[in-house]
Amino acid sequence: MAAQYRGTKTRGPDPAVTPPGAALSDGTTVPGRPARPSRDGRGTRFLPYLLLLPTLVATALLLGYPLVRNLLISFQTLEPFQLIQHTTQWNGFGNYTDQLTSSEFWHTAGRSVAFTAANVVLIMVAGTLIGLLLNRLGKPMRLLLSTGLVLAWAMPQVAGTTVYQWLFDTQNGVVNWGLNGLGWHAMQHYNWFSHQLSTFAVITLMIVWGSIPFVALNLFAGLTTVSAEIFEAARMDGASAWRTFWQVVFPMLKPFFLSTTFLEIIWVFKAFTQVYALNAGGPEGLTETLPVYAYVEGFGNQHFGTGAAISMLTIVILVALMSYYFRVILKEEDEL
Repeated sequence: MAAQYRGTKTRGPDPAVTPPGAALSDGTTVPGRPARPSRDGRGTRFLPYLLLLPTLVATALLLGYPLVRNLLISFQTLEPFQLIQHTTQWNGFGNYTDQLTSSEFWHTAGRSVAFTAANVVLIMVAGTLIGLLLNRLGKPMRLLLSTGLVLAWAMPQVAGTTVYQWLFDTQNGVVNWGLNGLGWHAMQHYNWFSHQLSTFAVITLMIVWGSIPFVALNLFAGLTTVSAEIFEAARMDGASAWRTFWQVVFPMLKPFFLSTTFLEIIWVFKAFTQVYALNAGGPEGLTETLPVYAYVEGFGNQHFGTGAAISMLTIVILVALMSYYFRVILKEEDEL
């Protein structure tokens, strides 16, 4: 019987009968079938885009449609006559040509750029100093200062503008009263809103006061991620406070400073409520910035096509101002 099977070929286990991984009589196991590729990977690849889809749709509806509509209006002559007649009168690039050849537009644009630069520098410097102060204070004083910053940040812009109008009131303003008490008697009934520089000074103070909390609190949050041993090592090496900040803190928090400056330029350049509510761009339009100028032309003078063109040119100028920061941010991302 043994000789009868000596020349035959032994067949392996039937995969249809023996399950994968089962032990055979000779001690070996049946190899398992190769795993099928999971279909879950395809779904997870598109999951981030699906999560962003509601936000993208809302942005397109709330921002994209008004922007496109405003762009179309900027190519039209749209005034009360056209509104009453329900007519559309296209004039091509006429509105843009009128503004680009207007000295008033370029004076307003230069004023807006200078106004933005002065405010952003003051905001970043003062916010950085207060953020560093928060990092050095004890818990009680830090809580008190943080509470004051949050209250200043949370105050509505119209309410804040009203407060500043009271503070700098000609007859009963606290500022004039205080300066008069300090011996500066010429300021007793000084009208802060009758001159360009004094009006801009009040507007700048108001915008800086409302923007400092954002910079200070975010810088303090960033400083909490820096190890205390780094500051201790800098002190042991004899580094001054300025050198510690410039050579230790700033390089480590450089992305914070870039992104914060980026946001502050946008917020200050498009500031409308503070400028218009304080003095409506006066005196005689000398404190008008581009957003206020577009509003006055569009709704004040009812030249809606012209106002739309000014607003589109404002966006173009803002993008041009931010082009440098776009390049820096993209370079920083490539280095990561």
